Amino acid sequence: PFEGVAWTPRPPQGPPQGCFACISKPPALRQASPVLSPSSAVYLMESKSCKGDSLRPAVPCKHSVEKKTMTNPTTVIEIYPDTTEVNDYYLWSIFNFVYLNFCCLGFIALAYSLKVRDKKLLNDLNGAVEDAKTARLFNITSSALATFCIILIFIFLRYPLTDY
Repeated sequence: PFEGVAWTPRPPQGPPQGCFACISKPPALRQASPVLSPSSAVYLMESKSCKGDSLRPAVPCKHSVEKKTMTNPTTVIEIYPDTTEVNDYYLWSIFNFVYLNFCCLGFIALAYSLKVRDKKLLNDLNGAVEDAKTARLFNITSSALATFCIILIFIFLRYPLTDY
């Protein structure tokens, strides 16, 4: 039906005007006439006066009024130190207190572990880190000394002192 009609390219257009919501959604198509004559189709293709597609009406941005009346709101976000990364060694302290309480070192480790939890709730990050280091030190000491004593007990049970 369009024999002999040459396509006339449109000049490049600038960036689309309007907000992102209006640009991303194309406007609805106009109801077209049931039969387009070749002359009207040529007119639609060669029309250079409209910015958008000739079948789609140019719709102004409905958000432009909102943009003019909107003010820039400011948001204040308070950032607290991340206290979840401070390890409190609580389970290790409980285990040392119940099973390997060598010279009450497990009890002291448990006390420091509870202090770490309290300081984490109060957002005292520096104090929590220092008490966590102390709790870890007491847990290591209690575990090492209790393990050493258990090994000595097994050695002496296997080889009693009467043999020497």
